[in-house]
Amino acid sequence: MVCRSLSLSLLLSLSFSAIPSFAEEQPQDATAPSEVALENMPAKQEDDRDEATGQEESSDTATVQNTEGATADTEPMPQAKSIELDKPVSEQELITPPQEAPAEPATAEKAQPEPQPQPSKPSEPETAPAPEGRPLRLLGAEVPPATSTRLPWSPNQHFEGVYSATPVLVVNGAEPGPTLCITAAIHGDELNGIETVRRVMYNLNPKTLKGAVIGVPIVNMQGFHRSSRYLTDRRDLNRHFPGDKNGSSASRIARSFFDEVVVHCNAIVDLHTGSFYRTNLPQLRGDLSDPKVVKLTKGFGSTVVLHSDGAKGTLRHAAVAAGIPTVTLEAGAPMVLDELSVSHSVKGIRTLLNQLGMVSKFRLWGEPEPVYYNSTWQRATNGGIIFSKVQLGEFVSKGDVLGTVTNPITNVRKEIRSQYNGRILGMAMNQVVQPGFAAYHIGIEAPQEQISPPEEVVAEDTPAATDSDTLSNGSGNGSGNETGEVPAAEPQTPATESDED
Repeated sequence: MVCRSLSLSLLLSLSFSAIPSFAEEQPQDATAPSEVALENMPAKQEDDRDEATGQEESSDTATVQNTEGATADTEPMPQAKSIELDKPVSEQELITPPQEAPAEPATAEKAQPEPQPQPSKPSEPETAPAPEGRPLRLLGAEVPPATSTRLPWSPNQHFEGVYSATPVLVVNGAEPGPTLCITAAIHGDELNGIETVRRVMYNLNPKTLKGAVIGVPIVNMQGFHRSSRYLTDRRDLNRHFPGDKNGSSASRIARSFFDEVVVHCNAIVDLHTGSFYRTNLPQLRGDLSDPKVVKLTKGFGSTVVLHSDGAKGTLRHAAVAAGIPTVTLEAGAPMVLDELSVSHSVKGIRTLLNQLGMVSKFRLWGEPEPVYYNSTWQRATNGGIIFSKVQLGEFVSKGDVLGTVTNPITNVRKEIRSQYNGRILGMAMNQVVQPGFAAYHIGIEAPQEQISPPEEVVAEDTPAATDSDTLSNGSGNGSGNETGEVPAAEPQTPATESDED
C-alpha cells in the first residue's frame, strides 16, 4: 500500500514538472506554420508585396522631391516696385532698380474679432470676381500682378564697368494670360525696333492688362554703343542662339539672354530692319508649318507675311525649337529711324495684343495682307551705282525693269529685270554695289493649302527647355556633343549677302 502511494506521488510530481517545459516550447512550435506558409507563398504574391513596398518608398521619395521643388519655386525673392516706365531715371536706378523686401511666409493665424451683426440689406446679384494674375519671377526679382517695372540684365560674362546693364521693361497685368516678349536691337544698328518697344511698353496699363509683356529695347548693347550690327568681336549675335555657356563671347551672351529672359515667355516678337543699306517693307517672317506661329502672324492686322523657318542660330529658330512660337517683324533700314516703319510696327503689336486677349480694343486694324511662301533675290550683274525704278510694296511682273546699275567710269549701264511675278518686299538703297549684290527681294504669293491652320497661344506653367545639350547653337535635335560644345568652328567674319533676321 505504501509503495503504491509513493509511486502515485512520484508520477504526479513528474507530470507537473513537465508542464512548464511544454509551455516554453509551445511559442516556437506556433511560429513554424507561418514560416512554412511564407516559403510556400506563390511567387506572384511575393512580387506584389515587394512592389507595394517599393511604391510606398517611391511615393515617399516623390513627396520629398516635390516638396523641395515647391520650396525652390516659392523661395522669397525681392519684389519689384511698380513705377511709371515713361518717367526718366538716373543711371544708378537702371543698375539698382527700386525693390521691396520679399514677402514673409504666412505665420500662425491671429485671433480675429467676432464679426458684428450688420443690418440686413436688399439682396444684390453676385458677380464673380475677376481672376487674379500671377507674380512673374524674372532676373532675380518677383513682379507682382498689376505692376510695371524695369529690371537690369547683364550677360554672365562681361568686364565690370565695360558692359552696361540692359534695361528689361516688364508690365505684369492684374489678370492672368500669356507672356509676350518683344525684343529689339539684337543687331546694334537697327533703331526702328528700339523705338517700337519704347512706344508699346510705355502705353500699357498693368491694371487692365491680361498676362504680361516683357520688352527688351536693346539686346546687343555692345553693338548699339558702337553703331554696329555686330558685337565687339565682329560676331553676329543672332547666329549664336540659344548659345553655350562655355563657348565664344557671342555664345555666352546668347545663352545668358536665353536662360534669363527667353524661357519665361509664351510667345516672342523679334524686331529687325534690313541690313547693309537695304530697307524692308514691314513684314512678318515665321515658320508657317507651325500652327502657333501662324496664329501670331494672323494677329498683326495688315502686315505682309513671308514663310521662313529662320537660319540656324537665330533667336527665332532657337525659340521655336524650344517650343516658344516666335515671329520676326522686319521694318525699314538700319542706322535710321523711319516713322512709317515704327508706326506700322507699333500698330501691328497692339493689334496682336488684342488678338491674344491681353488688351481690349474696339477696332481692329486693316485687312490681312497676302502670304508669301517663297521669295527670291534679284542681284546686280555688274558693279556701279544702282538707281531703282520700283518702290517697296510694288507689285511687279516678269520682265519689268527693277533698276539700273551704272559704271561711273565707263558709263556702261545695265538693267536689272524681274524674273518672277511678285511683290517687292525689300530692296537696296541707291548706293555703290558690286557684281552679285542682292538688290531686290521679291515675294511670291503662297497657295493657301501650304499654310497650317492657326492654333491658340496660351500661358503654360512648364518653362521652355534650356538644356545646352538639347539646344546647342540653335538646334533642337541635340546637335552638340556631351560637353555642350559646338563642334563646328564659329564664323569669324559676318555674312554680307542677306538681311535674314
